[in-house]
Amino acid sequence: MAKIHPTAIVDPQAQLADDVIVGAYTLIGPNVRVGAGTEIGPHCVIEGHTTIGVDNRIFQFASLGADPQDKKYKGEPTQLIIGDRNTIREFTTFNTGTVQDKGYTRIGNDNWIMAYVHVAHDCVIGDHNTIANSVQFAGHVEVGNRTLIGGISGIHQFVRIGDYAMLGFQTRLSQDLPPFVMAAGNPAEAQSAHQEGPRRQGYSNERLATLKQMYRLLYRKGLTLDAARAEIEALRGQLPEADPDIDNMVTFLSKAARGIVR
Repeated sequence: MAKIHPTAIVDPQAQLADDVIVGAYTLIGPNVRVGAGTEIGPHCVIEGHTTIGVDNRIFQFASLGADPQDKKYKGEPTQLIIGDRNTIREFTTFNTGTVQDKGYTRIGNDNWIMAYVHVAHDCVIGDHNTIANSVQFAGHVEVGNRTLIGGISGIHQFVRIGDYAMLGFQTRLSQDLPPFVMAAGNPAEAQSAHQEGPRRQGYSNERLATLKQMYRLLYRKGLTLDAARAEIEALRGQLPEADPDIDNMVTFLSKAARGIVR
């Protein structure tokens, strides 16, 4: 049976796995489901149609599953979906989705999300991301996998951030940030290829060199976006182990309706 502090209020319709821990003064609503091994700290509010996976650690004062901050929202039963093994620190706020978009906000697996992060309606955040303190995601943002997002950064609505991208401290991002690119500034500007994250994941020197080559084609050759994408596509087959990275970049660029960080 779940270990629930006597001062916590858990709706009897909520579904908690047998080994879930709920801290003092936490409130959990009727449409909440929490998976095995998850620990919820004191003074949290988890409401709405919220599903939380296994082995998450949610720190005190988190607010998860509240209504979206969107004037079009009329009380529809939209969702917040949180995966497995995430660390969610103090004063984070994750809202449910809207029927005008996906109808859900989704957090993937193995993310490290620091204090005061806001994830607005219809955002989709992938796996293994590190999101520093006070990052603010507007609605409809999409974040890939293994990104690093610096503290006190603001992400404009509908922006996409690609796999292994890195955003510097206190950056304002209003255009898409391609995979493997490091950007910083207000507004954001591309700085270099991001290689440290891929290196830590075992990328060879040759594969890292391909990341630098893609960056040069995007940002150092004076090419249009379409021309740069064609040049990047032409790199396929030169180093087979890098072909997934090339495919990743080409696919991302093909969907860059807002343009990319320059």
